[in-house]
Amino acid sequence: MNNIPADISAEKISKSHGKMIILTAPSGAGKSSIARYLLSNHADKLAFSVSATTRAPRGQEKDGIDYYFVSVETFKENIQKEAFLEWEMVYEGKYYGTLKSELNRIWNSGKLPIMDIDVKGAIHVRKQFGAECLSIFIEPPSVEALEQRLIGRGTETTEAIQTRLSKARYELSFQPHFDQTVTNDQLDDACKKAEQLILDFIG
Repeated sequence: MNNIPADISAEKISKSHGKMIILTAPSGAGKSSIARYLLSNHADKLAFSVSATTRAPRGQEKDGIDYYFVSVETFKENIQKEAFLEWEMVYEGKYYGTLKSELNRIWNSGKLPIMDIDVKGAIHVRKQFGAECLSIFIEPPSVEALEQRLIGRGTETTEAIQTRLSKARYELSFQPHFDQTVTNDQLDDACKKAEQLILDFIG
């Protein structure tokens, strides 16, 4: 399970890079569903930035499409190579990161990358790119609603869900750090609001 491009150790962000979109949220708030809507409706303008992670695939997730699923050893090797724009140990022993090569690949195709990333990673990227980056924080209508969504997934233990909820409460405090906030109460409405924000940003 390792489709990370082999020749990325010297990869740098192109000086002539374009704009980028960040979607960030506590786990279960719906950012991945919103990202899928945006990508399906604007495939001519947007492309998904595939993150690397050390966690195991869930459900029908595919390596190289949903994530680059790698070992902790491989992930740490790529940290040493400075291959990541940002990376975090989001949960104990579970790393996530954005490869510089992914963004260059998308910009070189003439599209804007959509990054579906962790809150801390999103803050880090936003600080680096400033006005060239649109950061959208997706919030759940309540922590209770978030808990029901995580239970409804049926993919994690009760202990894992409680860990995610504890982290979500912490992450919600960072909402003011982002350019825009979309409350995902009704998914269709949230998708359309995020879509309009992005179209306005693209100009």
